[in-house]
Amino acid sequence: MKQIVYVMVAMSLLSSCVSKKKLTQLQSSYNELENARNKAVADVADCDKKLTGLQSDLRTRDSELATLNTTNKTRVSELEAQLADLRKNNNSLIDRMADLSIVSKAGAESIKKSLETLNEQTKQVNNLNSSIQRKDSLNLALVMNLKRSLADINDQDVQVEVKKGVVYVSIADKLLFASGRFEVNQAAEVVLGKVASVINDHKELDILVQGHTDVVPISGNFMKDNWDLSVMRATSVVRLLQSKFSVAPGRLTAGGRGEFEPKDNNATADGRKINRRTEIILTPKLDQFFNLLSNGK
Repeated sequence: MKQIVYVMVAMSLLSSCVSKKKLTQLQSSYNELENARNKAVADVADCDKKLTGLQSDLRTRDSELATLNTTNKTRVSELEAQLADLRKNNNSLIDRMADLSIVSKAGAESIKKSLETLNEQTKQVNNLNSSIQRKDSLNLALVMNLKRSLADINDQDVQVEVKKGVVYVSIADKLLFASGRFEVNQAAEVVLGKVASVINDHKELDILVQGHTDVVPISGNFMKDNWDLSVMRATSVVRLLQSKFSVAPGRLTAGGRGEFEPKDNNATADGRKINRRTEIILTPKLDQFFNLLSNGK
């Protein structure tokens, strides 16, 4: 394009008729053409750059597509395996249903009765659990009342606990009796009076008083052995509860266990001291307990 322009300029110079104004116009046209050429070159370079970017994006997309195809193939294989397992399980269920379909009418009736029996037994167990929970709540309230009443008594001499589903008040013999004796100390009447007050507030309870000794043999005018001592001590407590603290005698039972239910080791002095005790056991009346069960139904 430059050569053409040069030729045209040369011809113009050679011509005597070319004016300065014409030369200026030709120069302006040349500048415009040069600017257009530069713009075209820049556009081509920009297009090359965009083409390179598009080619790079295309290669990235091809790689992602290849990865996706591989993942899809793996997923398809997994789904096919799951489908095969489902078909296998379905066939197994169909076989089992076929087996169940041959159960006789009598067999079906037997199964129905067994289920009804099981439901009834479950209901009874639930009712029993509910009744036991209510009894445990009553025991807890009774223990709290006894502990509040005996709060000023040495814990080592009087212990209140729930054992075997009933409430035990265990009183050390040193608090109740002189050594080898079965008459209740006058000072011990304060403790028994507090226990009796709680007992009289709970008419639904029966009271079993049990005497316990250590293994040291004892004998006397009224006692042959520890059996006698444990029973006579229990009887003394029962008489006092009845005569002085107005506990109904029909609620009271006296018993002795001698040395045969120890709480600790009889081989030591401390263990023997713990074993010498009288227990007041508060138990629900049998008819009250059965009413509690029936009310839970």
